[in-house]
Amino acid sequence: MDWEGARLISGDVVEAVHVLKERDGGELQVHGSAGLVQTLLRHDLVDELRLMIYPVVLGQGKRLFADGTVPAGLKLVYSSTTSTGVLILSYDRVGDVKTGSFALDAAS
Repeated sequence: MDWEGARLISGDVVEAVHVLKERDGGELQVHGSAGLVQTLLRHDLVDELRLMIYPVVLGQGKRLFADGTVPAGLKLVYSSTTSTGVLILSYDRVGDVKTGSFALDAAS
């Protein structure tokens, strides 16, 4: 691994992440592995999601939130837009999904 302080986890990833989260130290990051993110979400090991959304539509390819994704409530805690239109978003996990409505209020 080229990043200082980075470590490749092999074996039981869920157990290894549990152990790492219990230690004092920096944040744990996952870059570009939708499968690993799904595993961590399924085991409630994700505290924050940082997403970068690029202004393109591909129509196919890997999806971060594909079929089988564990439902989770999220709260937006940071947002920014780059000069090229990329959205940088940070969400905290906040428990169960709360649904709402897009209905407009009736005029009075």
